[in-house]
This record gives sequence, C-alpha cells and structure tokens, in this order.
Amino acid sequence: MKLPRRKFLHLAAGAAALPALARAAWAQAYPSRPVRIVVGLAPGGTNDFVARLMGQWLSERLGQQFVIENRPGAGGNIGTEAVVRAPADGYTLLLVGAWSAFNATLYAKLNYNFIRDIAPVASIGRVPLVIVVNPSVPAKTVPEFIAFAKGNPGKISMASGGNGTTPHVAGELFKMMAGVDLIHVPYRGNGPAITDLLGGQVQVLFAGAPESIEHIRAGRLRPLAVTDTTRLEVLSDIPTVAEFVPGYEASAWFGVGAPRNTPAEIIDKLNKEINAGLSDPELRRRLAEGGGTVLAGSPADFGRLIAEETEKWGKVIRAANIKAD
Repeated sequence: MKLPRRKFLHLAAGAAALPALARAAWAQAYPSRPVRIVVGLAPGGTNDFVARLMGQWLSERLGQQFVIENRPGAGGNIGTEAVVRAPADGYTLLLVGAWSAFNATLYAKLNYNFIRDIAPVASIGRVPLVIVVNPSVPAKTVPEFIAFAKGNPGKISMASGGNGTTPHVAGELFKMMAGVDLIHVPYRGNGPAITDLLGGQVQVLFAGAPESIEHIRAGRLRPLAVTDTTRLEVLSDIPTVAEFVPGYEASAWFGVGAPRNTPAEIIDKLNKEINAGLSDPELRRRLAEGGGTVLAGSPADFGRLIAEETEKWGKVIRAANIKAD
C-alpha cells in the first residue's frame, strides 16, 4: 500500500525524533543505580575532600549513591585511563584536577589524550596554595624570602608531594618569576613533606590551604603568601604572591569529567546539579573553610579552563625540565 506523501513525511519525522526522545527519557531516569567518581590519587588531601563533598551532595539530590573510588598511581593516570575506557553511560565519572593538565606534558607517552577522551562536565572550585616556611627561616614576607634565597643560592630546600605535583610546579613557577635557586626535595605525598617541614629538614613548601591552615593557626608554620590572585577569606591577613611578584598565580582546581560520547543530556543534568550544589550556602561554607572558592559554569567553560591550564603549565614543565617519577 502506498502511503500519501503527507502521512509518509509525518511518520518519517516521528521516527527521526525517537532517538532524541529516548535519550531525554534516559537522562530523566538517570541515575538508576550507584555512580562511581574515580579519584586518581591516594585517599586524603584536598582531592578527596572536594570529591566527597560533591559526591555527598549529588547522592542527596539524585537519590543514588555517588561512590568515591580511589585509583592512585602514575600521577593520576591510572584512574584517568580507567574512566577513559569505561562505558560512556554516566555511571563512571572522574574527579578532574590540575594534575590532569600537568600530565599532558609531564608524561612523554600516555594511552589517552585528556582533552579528546574526557568530556568536561562541570568545574567545582579552586583551592590556592600557601607558601609556608619553617619558623627557623628568618624571612617573614615574600620580599624577605626572595632576598634570603638570593643570598643563599642552592642552599634552601623546597619540599613537594612529588615530581609534577601542584606544589612542585607552583614552586618552579615561583623560582622562574622571582629569580631564585631553591633545591627541590620530592616526597611521596604532601603529608610526609609537611612532616619534614615541621621538623626543619626542609625550609619551604607550597602547601595546599586545607593541609596547612591548622599548622599556620597553631604557629607551627609561618605563612608568607597565598598563591591565588586574591586573598583568602580564612587567611585574610596573608597577602598574595602577586602583590610582590606581579602576574604570579597557581592553584589546585577541581571538576568532574566523563568518558567522551557520554550523552549530552546526562552531562547537562550533572552540570545543573553540581552548579546547584555550588549555590548552596552550606556547601560553599565547607568549601571556603578549606580555603576553596567556587568555580561554577557550563561544560564548555570547564573545557576552556582545562585547555588554558594545560597550555600554561606545559610551558612551566618544559622550561623547568620536570620529569615524572
């Protein structure tokens, strides 16, 4: 039987709309089972704090558990690769961080291309570092520290949580812009680095704000400056590095990514819920207590941040000849 042209076109249009309707219905029902948020670093520290804060919010909002799964190793690459290879169905997500941008240059060979293989979902926040010194160091300000370092070239030890970590590359950028010679001492994690800084085995550390605030308040470490472009609310009397070294900025930042080809409807739903969390006064307060500031926006906004940070820190890593452990 030959269909009239008008009826044929109507049926064809309806058939073409079915995939879009199916995707919309799928997104509306999402999530129907627990969701994994993979963190490519060891438990503890700022990354876990941010992941668990947002995971709890999403669990409460969406009625399914968002479970944090730590997959440490190779500077975050093991966790990232696990997400790259996961089904693109929204049930495996990645905590994205500054290390995601570093690794594109830090590692000569990767089994993935981060910008191509991970779809940006939403940014969460930025957590600056604090330049802290052992109280035995005579400098009390950034200019005094620069003068002290220039008077003792190659004699001051700068700790970090490991080669290519945020504290390391932040310190290398400071060395380049301030013209000082500090000896890098890598540790296996920020915890051991802070322990040795407290003990005086090393002199300076670009420490995460959440990990250093209590030591600062107790007088066990002396803060010189924060690495963001604006002062921290929780350390409002501490100046920024940029007040003395114009143009300097370094911070840890976090967001959520998903395997490429994850349906746009699911990405948009997650983006909407994460941004709702970032507008919640209690969640903002808890983030601020750790020295963090909110970074909200669209998936495209987060994609631009990742691309910009990859370019910026790639130049620093190449200039300082930083190699992965």
